[in-house]
Amino acid sequence: MQYRKLGKTGFEISEISLGTWQVGGKWGDDFSHETADKILNTAVDAGINFIDTADVYGNGESEKAVGRFVKSRSERLFVATKCGRQLNPHVNEAYQPAVLRKFVEDSLTNMGLETLDLIQLHCPPTEVYYRPEIFELFDRLKDEGKILNLGISVEKVEEALKGIEYDNVTSVQIIFNVFRQRPAALFFEQAKKKDVGVIVRVPLASGLLTGKFSKTSTFTEGDHRNFNRNGEHFDKGETFSGIDYETGLAAVDELKALFPAHPNLAPIALRWILQHDAVSTVIPGASRPEQVLSNLDVFNIPALTAEEVSSINQVYQQSIKPLVHHLW
Repeated sequence: MQYRKLGKTGFEISEISLGTWQVGGKWGDDFSHETADKILNTAVDAGINFIDTADVYGNGESEKAVGRFVKSRSERLFVATKCGRQLNPHVNEAYQPAVLRKFVEDSLTNMGLETLDLIQLHCPPTEVYYRPEIFELFDRLKDEGKILNLGISVEKVEEALKGIEYDNVTSVQIIFNVFRQRPAALFFEQAKKKDVGVIVRVPLASGLLTGKFSKTSTFTEGDHRNFNRNGEHFDKGETFSGIDYETGLAAVDELKALFPAHPNLAPIALRWILQHDAVSTVIPGASRPEQVLSNLDVFNIPALTAEEVSSINQVYQQSIKPLVHHLW
């Protein structure tokens, strides 16, 4: 395992870490704490020391599993969670300091922790980024010892750029992958200038970039890859990075032709991300322990050559960029 600094938090965290949206099993299945424990132990045994969760994952069960697990290990593990998505309707007006304070305190209780290493606003509406009183709240929570750092999880580059104008924002979680390249321009430049950590989520475009899906692949009723392809329940960009499924499959076929020796494209896709030095960590999810180990195969392949990177980017430029680049 290799480690990088998470911006001005000073945390030295694993380049490949763990997102826990589906840590209790496959999307749509009942949450399994046994599965969660196996995944979490596999991750930490392999050197992963940063775990990202949220109060809405598994209706709070993910936080409970992470909190219990962290207390069972002797290593220094960094825990990040998120708040805000419980709001219904999820609108700007619902974001109030007192409500967010309660969410943070509930997460501490849920996980059985005294302090959160990192609390992140969970993809709030764009208007929230223009309300200083929301960000000031987290200074008070830090003074009270309830959090160590504030981060933001965003949908759009514009939100990331606005968010890091606040000095107390230490990290930005953002979608970035072979099919979502816009963050690599202005945002990465500004994040480096401000010493803001970059946490990359959806690195495999909801599994598309593993190369394991086909036109006949099916997803369960409770899987967002089934019910959210057009953004019916949350931002469309969270599902297959906002790419039409069949368009994505065709682009993946182009990538497969570039790397015929790699039936599993995940290590290639993850290596492409890690070759951007603004990135602090990548947080692919896992619904079973084997997927954790598969993601760590990234460390068993050499760095991509300039020619390979150029060929990957050419697929994006021709097949993907015209469709999505301007949206997020």
